[in-house]
Formats: sequence, structure tokens, C-alpha cells
Amino acid sequence: MSSSIFNPPSSTTALLLRSRHPVLVGPTSLRFLTVRSSSPSSRVLSVAASATEESAMVIDGKAVAKQIREEIAVEVSKMKEAVGVIPGLAVILVGDRKDSATYVRNKKKACESVGINSLEVNLPEDSTEEEVLNYISGYNDDPAVHGILVQLPLPSHMNEQNVLNAVRIEKDVDGFHPLNIGRLAMRGRDPLFVPCTPKGCIELLHRYDISIKGKRAVVIGRSNIVGMPAALLLQREDATVSVVHSRTSNPEEITRQADIIISAVGQPNMVRKSWIKPGAVIIDVGINPVDDPSSSRGYKLVGDVCYEEAIQVASAITPVPGGVGPMTIAMLLQNTLSSAKRIHGFE
Repeated sequence: MSSSIFNPPSSTTALLLRSRHPVLVGPTSLRFLTVRSSSPSSRVLSVAASATEESAMVIDGKAVAKQIREEIAVEVSKMKEAVGVIPGLAVILVGDRKDSATYVRNKKKACESVGINSLEVNLPEDSTEEEVLNYISGYNDDPAVHGILVQLPLPSHMNEQNVLNAVRIEKDVDGFHPLNIGRLAMRGRDPLFVPCTPKGCIELLHRYDISIKGKRAVVIGRSNIVGMPAALLLQREDATVSVVHSRTSNPEEITRQADIIISAVGQPNMVRKSWIKPGAVIIDVGINPVDDPSSSRGYKLVGDVCYEEAIQVASAITPVPGGVGPMTIAMLLQNTLSSAKRIHGFE
């Protein structure tokens, strides 16, 4: 899963997202980008950001996620007033992994920020699979719960597929149920939910008005959580898609042909400048800790893409942190709201 650890938006970014007109943020040239809102009542925002001839546009996932959360808060309030229903998200956490606990804590805060009810159960590491399934069953039958999320990874003694399959498809806001994935893969079918991280990747491209149709796209990694659904989503957007994985014999050559790169392999700084076609758009899902003696934590977070090299050749790139991570939680909230609307017939 992508990390939800990200830095607060800078005042400059906030100014750019609020502004109707170009804003000069430095002595460099301006590059213009359109950030679109999915809310019918929200206007299209013109963003001007500084960019030198050898510097890629930074795709600010934190700023876009903030905008999406504001849209969701409005919709949650409307639903509460119209039909008296508040969307509810239940999260099941097994064990005491610090990263998982951080993800769950951030999800809870995000729910509170938009008015979604958050339920949480924290089970010990040695809990049985049956105990987890019992909680899922209870939430499946609870009308106040519209989304169920089982925090991954689960302890090794549990069958992950059995657990995920137990979540009722109508409440599978993580989008991992095989029926949702199957519908995503089929032309003419629509899943009830799309997995949050790849959905966030595509949403960033849409909101920055980056064209996907007809483009060559490469997805690095083929996991069920990110790589595979990301490739399916790009196909749905009429991109020509290649998937690079651990058995690919010429990953650099294939990746260098891409107009759009989505990397989700979990290898720090794997994608170098030589892998990137000039002008390509890079969505970096990787979030990897690497040693950094200068940091108070002793480490820093980097992506799969070597950021310092990539910004010299790409046209746009997501930072790590502050790119895809915030979008994952925003998409989870969006899926939960959609579930509540669908269950209660609210438009």
C-alpha cells in the first residue's frame, strides 16, 4: 500500500491552486497546467508553476487530495441533510506494525475531516482468521457501515484472499474483491469500486489535464494492489499499455518508449534518467526508506524513480512523499461516499 505520510502544502502551492490567474513564483519561466475538479459546482483551476527548461512540472498530490476532500465534505453534508445518512467506514487492523498503525490513524483523521464516520477494530497479532472473518461478517450486516477496509499486510498465518473475499462486494471500498477486479478487466463492465492507489494515479492525470488516450504507457510492477489494476485503468483510457516486471529482460528499453510511466515496484531509485523518454509523465507510487544520517529519523523516503535525474528529462512528475500517497486516502473517502450513495439511492 502507498504511504499516507506526506508534508503539508506550501503557501505557494495553496496560492497557485486558489488563483484564477498566472502567478509568478520565481525568475524562471512559467508552465501552465489545468487542474480539473470532478465536482460540477467547482470551476476548472488554472495553475501556473515555475519550471526551468530542464525541470519537470511537480504534480502536487497533496494539494489535489485536499481539493477532493473539500468536495467530499460538501457531498457528505448534503447527504446528511437530505436523507439523514452519514457514510461509515470500518477499518480492521491486525497486529502492531507501526506503518499499518500510521496508515489507519491517517485514514481515521481523513474521515473526520470530511464528516465520514470511522469505526476501527485493532486485533492482536495472534488473532485467528475466524475472528477477523467474524468482524467482517458483522460489518457486512451493519447498515451504518458502507465501506470495509482490512489493513494489509495480514499476519502470515492468515489467508489474505479468504479474508478479502469475505468483504461484501457492495462494501469493498478497497476494490480488491475478485468480482470488482474482474469487472475492471472486462470491456463493457464497470466495477463497483476501483482500487484506491491506481485510481488516485489516474485522477492526478485527469486533474492535471494530461492526455492518456492514444499514449504509450508503461506500468512497472504487476501487483494485485497497484500494478495490475493501474494497467487495466490505463487500457480503459485507451492507452497502449506495457507491463514491466521482475522477469522482463529489457525493462530500460521498454520504459524509455513510454509517454506515461507508473512505477509501483518498491525499489528505491530504480528508474534512472536513461530509462525516461524526454517529455514523459511520471507517476511514482513507490515509497521506500533509505538511510540518511542527516535526517533526525536516520532515513528519508524516496520513490522508485530517481527524482533528481527524472526532473531533468520528464515533463511532469509526482514527488515522494506528497504525490500519490495523499491521493490514495482521498480515493478511499471517495469510494466510501459512493458506496453510501449507491446503497441509499442518493444522487
